[in-house]
Amino acid sequence: MSRRPTLLYVTDLAYQARGRRYCDEDIFLTSHLREDFDLALCHPLDAAALADGFEAVVVRNSGPVLAYQEAYDAFREQALRHRTRVYNPLTGKADMAGKQYLLDLTAAGHPVIPTVDRAEDLHRLPATDRYVVKPRLGADSIGLRIVSAGEVRDHIDGQVLVQPCVDFAYEVSFYFVDHDFQYALYAPHADRRWDLQPYRPTPDDLEFARRFIDWNGLGHGIQRVDACRAPGGGLLLVELEDLNPYLSLDALDDSGRDAFVAAMKTSLHGFLALGTERER
Repeated sequence: MSRRPTLLYVTDLAYQARGRRYCDEDIFLTSHLREDFDLALCHPLDAAALADGFEAVVVRNSGPVLAYQEAYDAFREQALRHRTRVYNPLTGKADMAGKQYLLDLTAAGHPVIPTVDRAEDLHRLPATDRYVVKPRLGADSIGLRIVSAGEVRDHIDGQVLVQPCVDFAYEVSFYFVDHDFQYALYAPHADRRWDLQPYRPTPDDLEFARRFIDWNGLGHGIQRVDACRAPGGGLLLVELEDLNPYLSLDALDDSGRDAFVAAMKTSLHGFLALGTERER
């Protein structure tokens, strides 16, 4: 009998998220990943101490790292120093590295909600009566505020990003494993972000989502492209989640969940095999 790969699966089963049950998703995923891997679960605060005992560390629903920033930074530094295989790989350029990418993508002309970080650049945004102000290192809408045009300059302190408040029709998320599209979900009611339903993307929708997956350049891993349908009918990027995206698997049917699990297993096997080849 051949030896099975070992995985340390990082999750916070007690994390309370609005409109989502993180623990259910990770209980479901790990129950199926155990079919292929020898697997142990740990809290993100324990990841650094345990990582060296496993062939790879899978970071999943571990909650916003703001809640344990020092421990996460220590884990990341140790993983890079020890060349620990972390899934998703720590080379992500999007939410994994903060919100700077929204500025970079805006400057490069990508279809993203226009974003600035300086009062003198507000003129680059579309004229609006309301602005969204969000922390550079924010997550899960923590610290997000909607302010009036008369107030916005008072909130710009070098630690926040500013965007126009877009009256979008709905939000839609595209889920990828490696570079392969898996499914899409949307929130038909703008005031209920996590009341999700299956969404059938058009070819243009998928081209939109793929450009950000390609831009990020992760060879392996799970990513979620969040977008909104702007008043003009096009999609604008809201967020590219490449660290620990919640997957909303409960919004899929059994066949959809099974297909995702199969894709994740294939990705993990490929990720581990790639690391083994590099070590030879």
